Amino acid sequence: MNNKKIFFISGIDTGIGKTIATGLIARGLMEAGKKVITQKGVQTGCVGISEDIVKHRQLMGIGMLPEDTDGLTCQYLFSTPCSPHLAARIENTIIEPDKITQAAEQLSKRYDVVLLEGAGGLFVPLQYGYTLIDYLAERQWPALVVTSSRLGSINHTLASLEALQNRGIELAGIIYNHHQETEQYIAEDSLKIISSYLPKYGFDCPIVEMYDEQNYVNSGESIHFASLCA
Repeated sequence: MNNKKIFFISGIDTGIGKTIATGLIARGLMEAGKKVITQKGVQTGCVGISEDIVKHRQLMGIGMLPEDTDGLTCQYLFSTPCSPHLAARIENTIIEPDKITQAAEQLSKRYDVVLLEGAGGLFVPLQYGYTLIDYLAERQWPALVVTSSRLGSINHTLASLEALQNRGIELAGIIYNHHQETEQYIAEDSLKIISSYLPKYGFDCPIVEMYDEQNYVNSGESIHFASLCA
């Protein structure tokens, strides 16, 4: 099923900026006149309510939504800070992918766009023998990939592109995170290489450069993120 109302946000690694990117894309879509909501299927290392959902809402400039308080925007919340499959086992739970899908589809009936943020990279396990890219390949939702200029990013990004191509998954766009980079010449070269490989993998999609989140708060400049979900 290919539902372009639902976009899956992944990263090349953990701590790469997926949560910030998801919130800013949502903000940009709101500025473009879209009714948008974010979802976090699985959150680890957290109790009570998803910290990522809270951050999304802050970046969107809105309060918590009814869908947040009733659990529709986060299906699995684990206190143990580790991979989802292991956190689920430790807390005597099994992650059921269909539960995440059903919530996304329900949200898509209420909103123009649903942004589903993943956990870590594409090959993070949800269950033993079942990864996020397995999940995405089954649903065929367009993917957005967050990368950066930090050491290892070129390798991890190209590996992600090849994996998406091999699974027949549409790449809707790349978010290039400049936050915390130290050398401009490295950032420029990494961005150039990643851009050059998009057509080699058969992808024709925008690359949006992302800077510190404060650059976008109350500035209206986050509108350019809306191009990722055109």
